Amino acid sequence: MFARRYWGREPLLSRAAALMAASGDPSGFADLLSQYDADELLSRRGLRAPFLRIAHEGRVLPASDFTGGGGAGAEVADQVLDELVLARYAEGATLVLQGLHRLWPPLIDFAGHLATELVAPVGVNGYLTPAGNQGFATHYDTHDVFVLQVAGRKRWRIHEPVLPDPLERQPWGGRAEEVLAVAESPAILDVVLAPGDALYLPRGWLHAAEALGEPSLHLTVAMRATNRFALVEALLAMAMDQPSLRAGFPLGLDVTDPMQLEPHLAATADALREWLTDVDSEVVAARLRKREWLATRAAPIRPVDQARVAVDLDLEHMLAPRRGLRWRITPVGEDRIALHLPDRTLTVPSYCETALRALLAGPEIRVGDLPGLASDDRLTFARRLLREAVAVPAEKS
Repeated sequence: MFARRYWGREPLLSRAAALMAASGDPSGFADLLSQYDADELLSRRGLRAPFLRIAHEGRVLPASDFTGGGGAGAEVADQVLDELVLARYAEGATLVLQGLHRLWPPLIDFAGHLATELVAPVGVNGYLTPAGNQGFATHYDTHDVFVLQVAGRKRWRIHEPVLPDPLERQPWGGRAEEVLAVAESPAILDVVLAPGDALYLPRGWLHAAEALGEPSLHLTVAMRATNRFALVEALLAMAMDQPSLRAGFPLGLDVTDPMQLEPHLAATADALREWLTDVDSEVVAARLRKREWLATRAAPIRPVDQARVAVDLDLEHMLAPRRGLRWRITPVGEDRIALHLPDRTLTVPSYCETALRALLAGPEIRVGDLPGLASDDRLTFARRLLREAVAVPAEKS
């Protein structure tokens, strides 16, 4: 129902009681990141400026206002300094913990599972706002978001888009006057989120949020799903290979004169339509594949432990595919296959394909059960998959 009715169309407010009834989990979202966890990140984890942004009264503060060197042995100059963060927060600034899907283990796992399930890049930011304050003026995002209220209460005012379905290159700042004018009209949705509540906002919907009588912590889960313009960009890149679309104009043509331009515009549109009727979806998919695959990292591995397992491997070890790893298998000549990964391509003998597909199908497989291979070949092949981070040791139950 959500995908059909709300996704990309309209906001959806979900209250904690309904979410708890559906999931059976009474913890709300505090298991993902609590206020205590946020303090841990801000003080004891060597956080650097790209992972913290601070906003006050609608203005993003320069990183120099809250960063500096880490002292002897940690001279990196853009480390977050907790005493400066305290000063900014006490003045009413909102702290934005960015890229939490790369920093905090529960959110690494949460975002990774979600990205795999939805086949879309997922990012997570955390927003800590002092009581009675608002970090950002009314604005819109160029991606869909889920707001998860962790602690405190926050009032959200939502308005319809000034630009439906904006692209990343169409941020709200380029339409600031329109945004301000719409923000002064009555809100389409004016709600207070309490702990455990969630709010979905499609890209482009205007919003502003203010913490009420207590400090607020919420998570914003950003869904950067592909849109049709990605296909347009891929087709445009492919169009450069078409001689009919690269042809020049007659000497002396003034392209700024509509009368002179009209027949050439029509001829170009006809050539484009003719070419588009023969476009191969496989070629377009190949264009999109590298960008899409690199947009989401596969699940983290333990490099030291994985290297040890590869050395100690025997036929009784259980292996699993690395969660979230994008891949594709194609033939290479008569006796080899290629395993295409986001950052590289591996080639192996064709007789390994059955074993490779069995491993990648998951959820786990015993090394001695890899099909189509002799015992020694199973160990050699499994070691390579471990060292290439295609396979991982299966988690012990």
